[in-house]
Amino acid sequence: MAALIQVDGLAKDYQMGSTLVHALRGVTLDIAAGEFVAVMGPSGSGKSTFMNLLGCLDQPSSGRYRLGEQEVSQLSSDELAQVRNRQIGFVFQHFNLLARTSALDNVTLPLLYNHAPLAERDARAKKRLAQVGLAERMDHHPAQLSGGQQQRVAIARALVCDPQLVLADEPTGALDSHTSIEIMALLQQLNHEGVTIVLVTHEHDIALFASRIISFRDGVVVEDKANVPNDAAALLIKT
Repeated sequence: MAALIQVDGLAKDYQMGSTLVHALRGVTLDIAAGEFVAVMGPSGSGKSTFMNLLGCLDQPSSGRYRLGEQEVSQLSSDELAQVRNRQIGFVFQHFNLLARTSALDNVTLPLLYNHAPLAERDARAKKRLAQVGLAERMDHHPAQLSGGQQQRVAIARALVCDPQLVLADEPTGALDSHTSIEIMALLQQLNHEGVTIVLVTHEHDIALFASRIISFRDGVVVEDKANVPNDAAALLIKT
């Protein structure tokens, strides 16, 4: 399968006062289109820095990053913003939904930046909300939804621009165990449909739902292994 992500010698340094912090130290790896990858590591390991670079939220100090057919490591801030909007979907631990806005309008938000017509925005958002099981909740505001439903709205929003890549940063961190499995079942379903997913998590049990686990420590990859993923949907049937 063709590589969607190619990083070569990726490094990121931060200046903190008089100290130079090497957050990422020359990481080289590929992620194929259609993979479901979990990224793990303790605080300060470099996994969040790696995620920020993959998400074009920051630029590397050195090294190369290729997303699909495009070399993105040297793009300008405006060019990176276009890549984020058109090619990458984001899912966060605390959902990041607009509190006074309906689920439908939350999902259409990324399409505003693409200047899509209103009818197209609504049609695409409704399709994605139906896909995550919220066709009957699209007029509800976040306060009227459970935590799991809010995360489903966030996933629909991440998908609405048809991204090449979905980055999920601790997507189950604010959820109870049962709801976490529901969200992982949804992510597995999306992955089976061809969505490439990179998930950052502190939880080993959550990482086991991915088909590959990459572990960071001190800014380098210390383990990169294939995994036979737990079947989240099957676990839900048992509970």
